[in-house]
Amino acid sequence: MTGGDGHGAPLAGVRIVEASMLGPGAVTTHLADLGADVIKVEPPHGDYIREMTWPMVEGVSLMHLHISRGKRSVVLDLRLPEGRDVFLDLVRGADAVVEAMRPGGLERRGLGPRVLAEVNPRLVFCGISGYGATGPYRDLPSHGIAYDTWAGLVQPESAGDGHWAIPEHPSIGIHAGPLYAALGILAGILRARATGTGGVLEVAQSDAAASMDWLRSETWRAYERPEDEVTGNPADGYRRREPGTAGMRHGVRYQFYATSDGHVLFMASERELWRNFCTGVGRPDLFERHPGSRYADHAVGDTALRDALTEIFACRSSAEWIAFGVEHNVPIGPVNTPRTLAGDPQFQHRLPWIPADRLGAEQLPSPIRFLDEEPRSPRHAPSLGEHTEEVLRDVLGYGAPDIARLRDAGALGT
Repeated sequence: MTGGDGHGAPLAGVRIVEASMLGPGAVTTHLADLGADVIKVEPPHGDYIREMTWPMVEGVSLMHLHISRGKRSVVLDLRLPEGRDVFLDLVRGADAVVEAMRPGGLERRGLGPRVLAEVNPRLVFCGISGYGATGPYRDLPSHGIAYDTWAGLVQPESAGDGHWAIPEHPSIGIHAGPLYAALGILAGILRARATGTGGVLEVAQSDAAASMDWLRSETWRAYERPEDEVTGNPADGYRRREPGTAGMRHGVRYQFYATSDGHVLFMASERELWRNFCTGVGRPDLFERHPGSRYADHAVGDTALRDALTEIFACRSSAEWIAFGVEHNVPIGPVNTPRTLAGDPQFQHRLPWIPADRLGAEQLPSPIRFLDEEPRSPRHAPSLGEHTEEVLRDVLGYGAPDIARLRDAGALGT
């Protein structure tokens, strides 16, 4: 992997000033991974992301090591006029400012979008928060899973003792929100460079969770129309099945099957792929008896066929079935857990770990790959204020007396 200085990177020359707390700061992680210069402005006490969640790696949270990687940390006390003046100087040469916290944090310090636009009309201001800058939940405190429960992605699980529990789940809103925001920032920068005019955008992590799961909510909405207008698909007798897994729960040609050492996901819902499977396992009779529809046929409820497939899949290992799928053009997917994923050969080929000696803990690289270029390795996440003097000196051109004056005034913390 090449280094993380940004030279020659896709976003080299893009500078972003970030004011963030906790997970929403991932907005700029994606941009820093692609070479943007991200200056993380922190209050004197710092972003407590360093102490948040687990695991702690040599006393620092993995969340900080990952989300803050590739960024530079500057301490500024924005409660003081001297601190605000330095922030405005940073904004003058920036492409974007990111407010990744509750809405209005910078506004309350006299550094809202209008003030910043006065010193830099080309500036893109992006706010990202839990429930967004408008609506009845605007000021409701929240943490990551709240956006997924709001969006209907995570449901309470009975603990069996009269209590309720949070089930194991992937986190969608806290990851999708930063991705949407990063996309919006890049769109804003492109427009600003073409027109000379910046803009203000905002993203709610709750909105992002709902948007990522658009098919289910839009399906329920479509089903509010009469059945003669909105139906299921022809292969399933036009039955209006619930969105999500309900149409597959009793599927046969789209289903999990146990192998000799684990499970695979079988997905031969197209007739041609189903034929390939039956031919490959030497069972053309299965296809002859159950040819199904041309597309989207899960053979729902065909218990005889499901029993036959259960016997067939149990005879080979998961790896053998994956190799079979490649050889015979049959969609058969590996089934991993977050713990076993790293042992998968596709993972090892596509997502080689960035070693702990570079980032403090083993971390996944950005999934964005530019062909014919070596993957870039970001810098280690910064300690609090690690780059304060460097940025003031090299980015803003402050001399030693200027920095000493700011330090004496308390604008750079203690």
